[in-house]
Amino acid sequence: MKKIEKIKKLAIGATLNALLLAAGGVSSIALAQTAGAGQAFPSQPLEFVAHTAPGGGTDQFVRLMGEIFTREKLVSQVPIISNRVGGGGAIAYSYVKGKRGDPHVILAVATGTFLSALTRTDLGFSLDDFTPVAFLAMDPQVVAVSGDSKFTNVKELIDAAKREPNTIVSAIASATGSGRLFQYMLEKETGAKFKYVSFKSGSEAGTAVAGGHIHLTTENHSEVAAHLESKKVRVLAVTGERRMAVLPNVPTMKELGYPIVVGTGRAIAMPAGVPAASVATMEKMLRRVVASKLWKDYSATNNFEENFLDGAQFRKYLESRREEFQGFLAHVGLLKK
Repeated sequence: MKKIEKIKKLAIGATLNALLLAAGGVSSIALAQTAGAGQAFPSQPLEFVAHTAPGGGTDQFVRLMGEIFTREKLVSQVPIISNRVGGGGAIAYSYVKGKRGDPHVILAVATGTFLSALTRTDLGFSLDDFTPVAFLAMDPQVVAVSGDSKFTNVKELIDAAKREPNTIVSAIASATGSGRLFQYMLEKETGAKFKYVSFKSGSEAGTAVAGGHIHLTTENHSEVAAHLESKKVRVLAVTGERRMAVLPNVPTMKELGYPIVVGTGRAIAMPAGVPAASVATMEKMLRRVVASKLWKDYSATNNFEENFLDGAQFRKYLESRREEFQGFLAHVGLLKK
């Protein structure tokens, strides 16, 4: 667990050393391409945009990106981390949509929330408002309860939610994110009915569970990891294809007999209308990111299922999941006709 904390600290913003290096004029790698008339990309600090509050899974991901971009000297100026919270991601997505043509605005995509925003007809977003750049990895969810919870396994949670519908309370980061998607699938599979309370981030949801105020959360491992060492939280199951290396005794949902695999895709997009050369440069940078030691350490600690997809492949992935999200959003009452 100390390793987890060390990695998380590394990912929180740029270090003083990085700032000093940037101030000294460290040159970026020879990836810069022409971004416009006579300008190389990037010609100014990159702004990484997260839709969650500080501490959330997407916030941790975007800060990790900023740290790696600086350490690997992919950029000469320290990236800006921009948390634009609210509206189930709509605030962040509206901001990025409004930056059409600006390659220096980089959206940290959590695929569940992003797909929900693209599918909802009332928000006015289209995939054509963004430029998919790359899908990096799948970040599995966990089923976590407080350390002194009476629930010792997933079946007990399900049985209680079937016996007394809407009395077992779940903390989620978003009404349309992957944590809520997982529980939609679980309810569909088992007939259980949970009650939901939304927080600004998965880390806040995890804190509520650790304090014993909420029965469970189904957000990412990284968002409850800080509470595992103190035993304020227990993980009953993971939602990926395989067990987590850091939780070797915790079964997957599939092992428990529930054919459910869900995770938060960690990906990068840019606004629509950005120069093709800038997109190509960003993709090259991201390939350097996933080859870095800091990424590999963080990925292993959080059991990321790595699967790099380029922009065209990432776009196809998003398009292939639209029907699934239409059913999900119709179920939760967010698909307007």
